[in-house]
Amino acid sequence: MPKIIENLEARLIAEAKKQLQEAGYSMLTIRSVAKGCGVGVGTVYNYFPSKDALLATFMLESWNVCVEKIQSTSKESVEPRPVARCVYDQLLWFSDEHRVIFCDEAAASAFAGSFGYYHKLLRAQLAAPMRKFCNSDFAAEFVAEALLVWTMSGKEFDDIYGILENNLNRAVS
Repeated sequence: MPKIIENLEARLIAEAKKQLQEAGYSMLTIRSVAKGCGVGVGTVYNYFPSKDALLATFMLESWNVCVEKIQSTSKESVEPRPVARCVYDQLLWFSDEHRVIFCDEAAASAFAGSFGYYHKLLRAQLAAPMRKFCNSDFAAEFVAEALLVWTMSGKEFDDIYGILENNLNRAVS
């Protein structure tokens, strides 16, 4: 009879995060996560079909938290600045939370093929709350892309917003 392990999926994710922090993307394997949790490799594969699926699971969990905060701020605000600030803050938090992955060359190489697809999805998610402040879908996507690129480039929010402000305020007026 197989042993039942409480909260195994959460334990697998926690172990993967720990190993990622300690050893980096290339040293993290399904086998190492299984060993760290005291389970067989097949048990891990019952939950996650690959290492990348395991990483995507915990990254998606934290990204969903960001999206919820952005959507909540968007619903509450009639002005563009608090929404843009929330997008900026959530992008900073997410990138800091997953810095180990974003700064790892092996991870960058592994995900290079899917970058364009996920970048497009991310831009669309960030554009959605900005649409009510823009005259067109293009403008909303432009604002989202600008926030994404400039935030990840280390620009301060006031500098970013100062450049976007006229475009956003024209749509609100």
